[in-house]
Amino acid sequence: MAPIKAFLFDVFGTVVDWRSSVVAELETLGKEHGQSADWGKFAQEWRNGYLKTTRLIAEGTAAGPLNVDAMHKKILDSLLSEQEWAHLGSAWDEKTRQHLNLVWHRLNAWPDSVEGLQALKKHAIIATLSNGNVRLLIDMAKHAGLPWDTIFSTELFNTFKPNPRAYTEAMRHLSLPPENCAMVAAHIYDLRAAASQGMLTVYVPRLGEDAPELQKEVKAKADGGDVDYVLSSFAELAGLAAGGD
Repeated sequence: MAPIKAFLFDVFGTVVDWRSSVVAELETLGKEHGQSADWGKFAQEWRNGYLKTTRLIAEGTAAGPLNVDAMHKKILDSLLSEQEWAHLGSAWDEKTRQHLNLVWHRLNAWPDSVEGLQALKKHAIIATLSNGNVRLLIDMAKHAGLPWDTIFSTELFNTFKPNPRAYTEAMRHLSLPPENCAMVAAHIYDLRAAASQGMLTVYVPRLGEDAPELQKEVKAKADGGDVDYVLSSFAELAGLAAGGD
């Protein structure tokens, strides 16, 4: 197998724990306004709207903003107009909504992410390949201490993952062939799309991302699966890269 010279990372859910980060800010906001709600459900519905919208745009079956901040705000306003969440929407003015919308810039890393990335960086290029917009990814890196060599946002490529252009354009900018690039993600759909463009694939299951039954089904090719590696942490990922030196 050719050496892996660059690792490209999905970010939301793979590198950062978006769920607990968003829920914590929602809980704080609720306390400030004397409100209660199922904050976990609200966060998931907000996330689901993003996943649905980016997928439809990537497939070319719908139009919409290619800037995720704008997309998140549109979805947030829509949620707050629904009957279930209207009691929140009536109390949250535009300034409050704008601040909350930027919670996606302030997501915390999974416990193993920063140390694992720092170790991996000694052996290979590490970069994002995320649907998040450029400013979001920069702010998140500063907030969470993520030591990226560079940031690739699909905003730069006028599409979203899993459109093939997202993967091919990132590799083009790195001047590397697919066999020297690995996609790292906690989502099998992302890895299958990367594999279709010739990239190596690394699956890192994360709590609350792919369904538990799907996580159990994903196996490495050595075990008859459809990804190259299944690893439990970024520490193992750094070990993989070190072994290829």
